[in-house]
Amino acid sequence: MSDLDLLAQLAGTASEVAARLLVHTGGLAALSRASRHELARVRGIGVARAARIAAAFELGRRALAAHEPRPAIAGPADVARLLHPRVAGLHQEVFFALGIDVRNGLLDIVEVARGSVHGVEVHPREVFRPLVRMEASGAIVAHNHPTGTASPSHEDLELTRRLREVGILVGIPVVDHVVLANGDYCSIAEYAGATM
Repeated sequence: MSDLDLLAQLAGTASEVAARLLVHTGGLAALSRASRHELARVRGIGVARAARIAAAFELGRRALAAHEPRPAIAGPADVARLLHPRVAGLHQEVFFALGIDVRNGLLDIVEVARGSVHGVEVHPREVFRPLVRMEASGAIVAHNHPTGTASPSHEDLELTRRLREVGILVGIPVVDHVVLANGDYCSIAEYAGATM
């Protein structure tokens, strides 16, 4: 079956609607990263079909991840390597929380929030809720700058400070905050050093 036929069967819709969806998102790779809210805006898809499509791609990602050994996070380059494929081509900021174990092994990557091209609103409770569930020993947070450079903004630095304070309170220290942009990255832990 072609990609178009598979998508039409998954969505339970005509191939014309599936083709419209592929065009709207910019192809299969971009479709796999689109949010269900974005998918639901395509004429003929709606909320239920969008949720079904997004769930199928998430299951596929989890199936692939289940066969891979747990990667160790030795530094910000490892975070960038893991997340660049997930943010490539996105036109909005996306914020992630990465849970790590006591040996810096990656437990899981959770998309916490998705915003606009100019920013993303992040609440500490949304960051730490999945980290507590996965019993993380530590955390790394990351987000992308769809336009511009990987240099952290004042807001990025302030958010990192707040998340580190909350991390101390809940017993899940925030080890780093990595900013991704155009194939580049910046570690706020390295950028700000001891001033954070």
